[in-house]
Amino acid sequence: MAVSFDVPSSPKRNVAVIDEFLGVDFTNSPSNVDLKKSPNGINMIRDVPGKVRKCMGYETIKTYDTRINGAHFRHGDEEYLIHSGTKLYRGETVLYSAMKDTRSKSWQIEDKLYIADGKAFLVYDGTTVKKASENAYIPTLTIAKSPSGGGEQYEPLNLLQPGFTELFGGTATDKTFQLSFSGLDSKAVQAWVLNSSGTWVAKTEGVDFSVNRSTGAVTFTTAPGVSPVSGEDNVKITAYRTISGYADRINKCTIGILFGVNGAADRIFLSGNPDYINYDWYCDYNNPLYWPDTGYATLGTAKSAIIGYSIINDRLAAHKDNMEDDRNVILREGDITDNEPTFKIVNSLQGAGAVAPYSFAYLANEPLFLTELGIYAITPQDITGEKYSQNRSFFLNGKLLEEPNMSEAYACVFKDLYWLCLNNVAYILDGLQPLQTDKSLPYATRQYAGFYRTNLPARVMWVHDSRLYFGTPDGKICRFFDEPESLQSYNDNGVAIHAIWETPDFYGNLFYKNKTFRHLDVRLASAIATSVKIWVQKRGLWNLIKEDNSSARYFSFMSLVFSKLSFSPDTTPKTIPSKIKVKKVDKARFRFENDVLNEPFGLFDIALEYVENGYYKG
Repeated sequence: MAVSFDVPSSPKRNVAVIDEFLGVDFTNSPSNVDLKKSPNGINMIRDVPGKVRKCMGYETIKTYDTRINGAHFRHGDEEYLIHSGTKLYRGETVLYSAMKDTRSKSWQIEDKLYIADGKAFLVYDGTTVKKASENAYIPTLTIAKSPSGGGEQYEPLNLLQPGFTELFGGTATDKTFQLSFSGLDSKAVQAWVLNSSGTWVAKTEGVDFSVNRSTGAVTFTTAPGVSPVSGEDNVKITAYRTISGYADRINKCTIGILFGVNGAADRIFLSGNPDYINYDWYCDYNNPLYWPDTGYATLGTAKSAIIGYSIINDRLAAHKDNMEDDRNVILREGDITDNEPTFKIVNSLQGAGAVAPYSFAYLANEPLFLTELGIYAITPQDITGEKYSQNRSFFLNGKLLEEPNMSEAYACVFKDLYWLCLNNVAYILDGLQPLQTDKSLPYATRQYAGFYRTNLPARVMWVHDSRLYFGTPDGKICRFFDEPESLQSYNDNGVAIHAIWETPDFYGNLFYKNKTFRHLDVRLASAIATSVKIWVQKRGLWNLIKEDNSSARYFSFMSLVFSKLSFSPDTTPKTIPSKIKVKKVDKARFRFENDVLNEPFGLFDIALEYVENGYYKG
């Protein structure tokens, strides 16, 4: 009698492929991270959208005596200025030696560069650096004034300049001309009288006139007479009266932005004065040597400081700290009213307060800034509402929000990447890849892909001639390499860059089933010299699966390294297969690592084959 039986079928083979890499996710649990992200990605950066490679390194190109506080550029100049300690250098030449040893910022208007360091507002003309107060504009305070006083108000006083000018219409007999202010400075008073040819003729104090400084009266030895030109003033007097603290309102400022009427970039707005934390001031049109004493605003409550600025469409946003009661962003528009510039408040927004004055930068046309809740953006849609809630750093916040001294963060945008540097690391947001969604943050679901860079002692950072630079706390100027194909681009001042891409915990289709992983393939970017170490974590322990030092290399006469010689002419991405045996686990995590000096490292795809069979018993 024939006996029949069934052959047990083999467990179904499952395949998982990761062919897109969208940055790190330090915020979700590794068990809940999307496969396209890494819960522990270190020193990896976007290559082309969806692919990642090791970050390029940097080299020191110059060393100064003390910490680097800023780099300042005047358009058209070959050399830029470096603020190191208390000195301002152009190359090796010290242009100014009385800087404040804090970070500094600068803005260019017309052909001059203006620098704020919290001690003295400076101007650089391409040759010399001077205090702006030394050449500050002397305003004409009044015109059409009679010798005894009165007249028409013409220009406000200049905060940077104790000098003021007044124009009088003389009479046949009056010798004494009363200025608007008493208590004049000891500096010599200047005077001019208009002659019959329409030329101003200078007069000398002590010879042609005397001055009573306590009353502000100027007395000529001979009456200047009636104006030779009908309807015009014929006596001009310039005197000086210092108002204590006026100049320091500008000199002590540390932050600012270019803004103007209808959003034009023709005035500097300054703030950050520790004595007036909720004040800001703006200069005259295209003239930062003139700061009218009427050109200021008080924004919000006096207990809350202005931290920084951004431009949203044609509006100026002043960002305050989290001490403000309700409204942390105050929006203004620039307009002309009665022939005078006005910057009226048009709205205020509620949201997280800014914490870092040097974290403001623009990525993909969005103004970004750091708060205690992460990196935020304000969009044009926000400015017409009541609140803003555009957190853009959700995937980085798991590490970022644990950083101490967040107020010291410094931001720079370079090639669609927003770098936020603090505590020797950088948190990087990628503006080139599409914004992602995450339901964990319901009011700000659109998130940038994020990356994490270590061993980066950047105190300040800047871009010059399409290269990224940074200055260190110990006086070094460092420049990032910019040739991704060069082996020499992959070191940090001669130190190997340790790059890691780690997958999330992989649970397969059914988390409660046993998994047996049998095969792993990774497709690496080929290079003259590259390698990979592949690790697996099972039951909490890491084990090395494979180390490959040759498969993804190719031969090049241009960059011959005999110790890493390959005769392969194939420069396309290389698949590295690995037979593995990870048995009876409920999950596994995989790590791909390169820590070799002067080796690039790029990931294109990861594939896993596994079977699920039986129930996991722990």
